[in-house]
Amino acid sequence: MKEVKIESQLIVFDNFNELPKDVVSLMEKAIEARRNAYAPYSNFLVGAAILLDNGEIVTGNNQENASYPSGLCAERTAIYYAGSQFPKAKILKMALTAGSQKEPTTTPIPPCGACRQAIAEYEVKQDTPIEIYFMGETGKIVKSASLANLLPLGFDRSFL
Repeated sequence: MKEVKIESQLIVFDNFNELPKDVVSLMEKAIEARRNAYAPYSNFLVGAAILLDNGEIVTGNNQENASYPSGLCAERTAIYYAGSQFPKAKILKMALTAGSQKEPTTTPIPPCGACRQAIAEYEVKQDTPIEIYFMGETGKIVKSASLANLLPLGFDRSFL
């Protein structure tokens, strides 16, 4: 028997002033996308912004549906659009912001499991880490240097 320890390393920024300028700009795009989310059932708005290696910025937000499984998270909305419109571009960075319309959200909100799996597909496909920054509406911002850091032991095509 062998015990295996898995660790993740994250960087926590106290506020926007500590972020690199390009990340501030990307997060501002995510915030703008969050404001346009369609979330009449959960009242939980999420925005995503993706920086591609060709300089393009793609945004997305959550889109809910009365048939709950038919909706789509902000991260997947943005990443699938990027893959559709810029199939050869690599994803460099992703900024995420989420907040409840019922009460202030100050805790950083990471991607859900389904979104982690979708982002992992692109990280494996491009064989380059994707930096992910996530926050609530305000407060601290967390940086993960890669999706693999948020989803250790991920499932990918190597298992098929």
